[in-house]
Amino acid sequence: MRTSISKGTTMTDSNLPPQGTASGQPQQPYTPAAPGAPLSPAEDKQWASFAHFGGVLSFVPPLIIWLIFKDRGSLTNQEGKESLNFQITIAIAHVANLILGSILTVVTFGLWGFAQVLISTALWVVGIVLAIIGGIKVNGGGTYRYPFALRLIK
Repeated sequence: MRTSISKGTTMTDSNLPPQGTASGQPQQPYTPAAPGAPLSPAEDKQWASFAHFGGVLSFVPPLIIWLIFKDRGSLTNQEGKESLNFQITIAIAHVANLILGSILTVVTFGLWGFAQVLISTALWVVGIVLAIIGGIKVNGGGTYRYPFALRLIK
């Protein structure tokens, strides 16, 4: 049903549609969603390895996996945090390389630009290789700790 209000009509409490409890319908109480069922050991291992393999793309897949499954499986919680910490470290290194490299490129009249590209490529390759190694180790039944990572998420 479409209603229109002509020009000059003032909205008052008497011509507003009823809302909430005033409409005669009780408001439903908030009920939080039920937590997901715990993961089986096979699923826990699978999602833990996906957290590492997702690091090939960026820090977003490990973040999503960790946020969704951290309370459902201990291995996924542990490995998701590890992968996320490493991917955040790599992202910070890329941003630092961009900022510092831009400044040094200007100061050295463009000579540093070549080194900046090499550093960025090396960061990218190291991030991909270590994420794949982590995923393979976890998928094989172990755990993996990256050789360097800021432990920002405890």
